[in-house]
Amino acid sequence: MKITSAYAVPHPPLIIPEVGRRQTRDIRATKESYEEVGGRIAEERPDTLVVISPHSVMYADHLHISPGIQARGDLGVFGVPQVSIETPYDQIFANQLYAQAEYRGIPAGFLGEVDPALDHGTMIPLYFIQKYTGPIPIVRVSVSGLSYEMHYRFGQCISQAALVTGKRTAIIASGDLSHKLREDGPYGFSMDGLLFDEKICRIFEQGDFYDLLDMDPVLCESAAECGHRPFLVMAGAFDGWEVDARLFSYQGPFGVGYAVAGFWPVKESEERKFLERYIREKERGRLEKREKEGAYVRLAREALEHHVLTGERISLPEGLPQELYGEQAGAFVSLKIDGTLRGCIGTIMPTQSCVGEEIIENAISAAVRDHRFTPVTPEELPLLTYSVDILGEPEPIQSMDQLDVKRYGVIVQSGLKRGLLLPDLAGVDTPQEQVHIALEKAGIPSHIDYTMERFEVIRHW
Repeated sequence: MKITSAYAVPHPPLIIPEVGRRQTRDIRATKESYEEVGGRIAEERPDTLVVISPHSVMYADHLHISPGIQARGDLGVFGVPQVSIETPYDQIFANQLYAQAEYRGIPAGFLGEVDPALDHGTMIPLYFIQKYTGPIPIVRVSVSGLSYEMHYRFGQCISQAALVTGKRTAIIASGDLSHKLREDGPYGFSMDGLLFDEKICRIFEQGDFYDLLDMDPVLCESAAECGHRPFLVMAGAFDGWEVDARLFSYQGPFGVGYAVAGFWPVKESEERKFLERYIREKERGRLEKREKEGAYVRLAREALEHHVLTGERISLPEGLPQELYGEQAGAFVSLKIDGTLRGCIGTIMPTQSCVGEEIIENAISAAVRDHRFTPVTPEELPLLTYSVDILGEPEPIQSMDQLDVKRYGVIVQSGLKRGLLLPDLAGVDTPQEQVHIALEKAGIPSHIDYTMERFEVIRHW
């Protein structure tokens, strides 16, 4: 293995003395840990640093690798443009990483970088590391909206690229933990923030990277974190290897969790091939869920799978509940992978002859016609989870006081513009949030007149 070490680090601008000034003292332990990381990397003398930043170029369906021979950035957005970082890029390693990802069918590459300037998720680690190493070639990569598994596999590509190029490589996974640790923090307080940070610190102490793959997506979203996916990529680089793990420090004085940890490869280990185990467990869970799935979800899944594999539309099968043949209603079909939305298409009012046909049509549309996502591929079919929402009759309302985000969905309309949001969605906790998102989806400015309707749904999992 050519990975010499990996470090999970935060990126609080306040840790830079010119930015934080007196507040830097409140995160002294984090700063001291950063200094130790810089000194250790200098001792290890890697040829290349791979920096994984959640604030680099980010796409829903693509992992970005920064192109070029060098890059520069400064902290002007934090009021100190005189603090700047320059770094050379390791083009040989970056090209090999791209080749490894392409070979494994992982969507990654160099396209789409509008602003080549370094982001603060990259600059803050380099601020401390370059104090000890001087300029060291880096490869800057992003995270994405792709699945947990895909990020982990990308980490495997980093390890393989290091092996092929023969370069001693250190990995920097830049990411803060929860942003919801205090009421006066950037996003307020959530108990899930504390739970997330506690879990990550335990993972860092024990080096049990399987738990990163198996992390609850709802917990991650509720915690408002930005480190989980960088940590996943880092973990993938150690797949099949026992590691020496150390949590240097953890602090959260400003309502955001800052953890600094280090990992060093020890020896190969069959027991630590976490991706294989994760796939086995997911397959077992998928088969168990399929055995329990109801007629609505089974119809959506079979319609989608048939279309993705053949390009054709199935006929409404026999043996379904009578209401699927004899009733009409609007319906939404939602697709997720690892708890992350992969497609959602629906109809407010019925457009087909019966509910069964409505589900078939919307399942296919969710797979291939949701403009926010690329079409679902055959390789993704085993990863998908489904929900089917059957909409009740909408009724006009006059006030948000008549909404209940757990019970009712909302429809907003102004002129020809119309937007809908389903009820009981993760992260939508108030009627104000619900209406705001529905207005955004419809492209309706919040300051103009609009009407509202509410509706109930029957959700099938």
